[in-house]
Amino acid sequence: MRSLNAAGKIYGTSRSMTSTVSTSFTLIPNQKYRRSSRRSKPFCNTVDPDSESLSTLGNFQALPLEIFQMVLKYLSVKDISMLSMVSKAISNRLINYISTSSGNRRLLLQDFHNLEISGMREGSCVLEHYRSLGLLLKRCTLLLPTKDRLKYIHKILSEVSCFKLSGCPSPLHCLGLQCYGVFLQTLTAGWDELECHRVFNFLCELSNLPRKVQTVVSSKPGSARKLELRIRLFCRSVLLNHWIHRSDSAFWLTRILKPWPMVNQARLLYIIFGPVSSLNGHVVWQKMTEGPTDETSLKGLADAIKLLYDTEAKEWTADDVISLVDELSVVPREWLMENNARLLILSGNNICFTFMASKAVNGRAVELAKIVVFLALVCEKDLYCMDWAVKMMQKVCKVFSTPGERNNFLQSVENAFAHMIMDMLQSVMSGDRDEEDSSFLNLFHLVNAQANFHKEILYLTMRSTSA
Repeated sequence: MRSLNAAGKIYGTSRSMTSTVSTSFTLIPNQKYRRSSRRSKPFCNTVDPDSESLSTLGNFQALPLEIFQMVLKYLSVKDISMLSMVSKAISNRLINYISTSSGNRRLLLQDFHNLEISGMREGSCVLEHYRSLGLLLKRCTLLLPTKDRLKYIHKILSEVSCFKLSGCPSPLHCLGLQCYGVFLQTLTAGWDELECHRVFNFLCELSNLPRKVQTVVSSKPGSARKLELRIRLFCRSVLLNHWIHRSDSAFWLTRILKPWPMVNQARLLYIIFGPVSSLNGHVVWQKMTEGPTDETSLKGLADAIKLLYDTEAKEWTADDVISLVDELSVVPREWLMENNARLLILSGNNICFTFMASKAVNGRAVELAKIVVFLALVCEKDLYCMDWAVKMMQKVCKVFSTPGERNNFLQSVENAFAHMIMDMLQSVMSGDRDEEDSSFLNLFHLVNAQANFHKEILYLTMRSTSA
């Protein structure tokens, strides 16, 4: 009865229950106890988190850490990056390995100065090594927030002096910045714009890039030549040169230029993409003002302008780009008109027309007429088709709102041809000639340009008359 009374108290049962029923009640708790005991057994023996992480090491669990790291020496960097995706536990071991002195020696190759940069197998190998290293660290840090990823990666790379903006004593003969650029391109490929903004801000903070840019854009051109060179190499090698898609290149170039006023953007664009000396790599500031230049000196600037004009560059309007071209043409002083015309031709039809149309809309017909003449001169000198210059002029004529404005523009073109020929003829007759006799040669090209330009106009007129 004591057991029955106890059961009655526990389950709220009546004292008048039969012994059969009471027996059944005394058995139920025992059955439940046995059942719960069996179910709780696995719970009591659950493996702790450390043991669970060890189990994800697979067969590597049997190896001491030192032996595991010795095995890694027989794997390529690309193979190690594949291994990092097997499990979080292995990824953590690899992160620890990278941080060790032996891992650093193995992974951070630093012999950047005994390699030929252009086309040589050794240079390609070290670049490919850092591409694989970028993939390895991208995979190892996959689960970390962007800020933590960048801090960890900086900690790994901070000892490589050639990765710093002013770290290498001979930057022109060093592959360091190119390797750093390949590494970053692989690491950040596929990241969204917000994350890439953070990367750029992080790099600016590490390199003090904004303050150094401020120094060169506010100083007299050429007064800080070594700093100009280092900014050029850092921006091109680390941030711009290694992207496959134009949208990525436009994003990074925008990050470099947009924080600055338009006049400083033009100076910075010239520093990064303008002509440089073949002897010391320093920016040649007088190249566009002292005499006609060649396509090679202007190609980098033209490609950058086309990149910003593309629809891929979301933060730039057509007016922004045309204003930038306008500002560029007076860096460091007003360019020769021939160099302006050559830049417009290299920048492509859309930019050339938009630039000329803006002159027409703003009533600058005389200036526009001179541009047409120099477009014809460059076509003659550089062997472009002269009908391109004629069709460009014809297209610009449609921008003028009245026949009177259009006729005034066409008269200005003829006057510009005449004035330029007379000026060059006077220079030739004065006997003021250099060794290359450039005055006479320029006159020769201009007369031929005028003849071929009007020939194309006659062809165009006759075709329209026949039609």
